[in-house]
Amino acid sequence: MDFNLTDDQRAIEDAARVFAAEEMAPHSARWDEERHFPVDVLRKAAGLGFAGLYVAEDVGGSALSRLDASIVFEQLSHGDVATAAFLSIHNMVSWMVDRFGSDDLRHRYLPRLTAMELIASYCLTEPGSGSDAAALATTATRDGDDYVLTGSKAFISGAGVSDVYLVMARTGAPGAKGVSAFLV
Repeated sequence: MDFNLTDDQRAIEDAARVFAAEEMAPHSARWDEERHFPVDVLRKAAGLGFAGLYVAEDVGGSALSRLDASIVFEQLSHGDVATAAFLSIHNMVSWMVDRFGSDDLRHRYLPRLTAMELIASYCLTEPGSGSDAAALATTATRDGDDYVLTGSKAFISGAGVSDVYLVMARTGAPGAKGVSAFLV
């Protein structure tokens, strides 16, 4: 097995390394001290394709592999761990919409998510059960064409800044294994 990076992967790695060194590292300590959420820098990262790493190209994504994304996140983490971590969360939401959303939903949200015109967070963690999806207590009950969400979430990275929240909720009967995600 060949563990060397391809030329394309090296180019991705270099782009992420330079971005982290120039746009993130010089500000990292101040961002932490001031509790600053660098939306402007996240949008610059989106301009390099870093906000839709494994999202299909037809909706603005980069269509990269998970390995390629890992290379990007590793390099960005050298600049600022918290910002890189949040970008990974935003990418997870975008991927979930791309992978499981209807074509209408994909085209309505993903071009703005991959450009970070919309900032996204996911809501999994709950008081009492942590981030254990199997212990999820939040429910979604159908009410006509809509769902009513009941429950509470905690530790939502980007809460208060995000425009879109992907909320994970149990849709089946108590004890059922069905979990769905809802954009709110």
